Amino acid sequence: MGTHTDAHIVWDWNGTLFHDVDAVIGATNAAFAELGLAPITLERYRELYCVPVPRFYERLMGRLPSPAEWEVMDAVFHRHYTEHRVGCGLADGVEDLLRAWVAAGRSQSILSMYGHEDLVPLVADFGISSHFIRVDGRTGPSGGSKAEHMVRHLDALRDTVDPRRTVVIGDAADDALAALHAGAHAVLWTGGSHGRASLEAVGVPVVDSLSDAVAEAERLAVTGRP
Repeated sequence: MGTHTDAHIVWDWNGTLFHDVDAVIGATNAAFAELGLAPITLERYRELYCVPVPRFYERLMGRLPSPAEWEVMDAVFHRHYTEHRVGCGLADGVEDLLRAWVAAGRSQSILSMYGHEDLVPLVADFGISSHFIRVDGRTGPSGGSKAEHMVRHLDALRDTVDPRRTVVIGDAADDALAALHAGAHAVLWTGGSHGRASLEAVGVPVVDSLSDAVAEAERLAVTGRP
């Protein structure tokens, strides 16, 4: 796609571009069942979810899971998520937003904490890979923060992307914290894993639609002001 000096968006995948919240709740409840925990509702999930993920389980269990418990829960979650995700699709209007951003001469990429080897073919299956100059998924253990992954992602794009004109769009507080850690801006939307209250606590713009997120990203990239 060539060299880009204009605004850049780093998209989150799960809960943002990929509307997988039902699969996440189903897989989470399957993991809880392994330890005899009661199922959780979407509203409760959005209220309590945080990273690192073991801290999320601590909020529900009253204690951190042991390393053995975490290993079991993580494995069960990913197994069930893989089964449930086949019924999920892109968030409404995503393809038009991606196409319009590229048509305006701007660039975009994906950084996800979903495993890299699973993410890349999944993005390709939706026929949207050509809209991105880079697609990075998680390498290494699951459950941690996105911050260092974001630093590496933007470092890999340093010849074409200026972090000061880069905006991360995601559905989790950790997306914004990762952006700030890497010197970028962030916009969070309420359609994924977090409720509005926990998103607003981060101190970045919070919106209720991805079209509003893109408009806000454009403004932030141009003005540099929240």
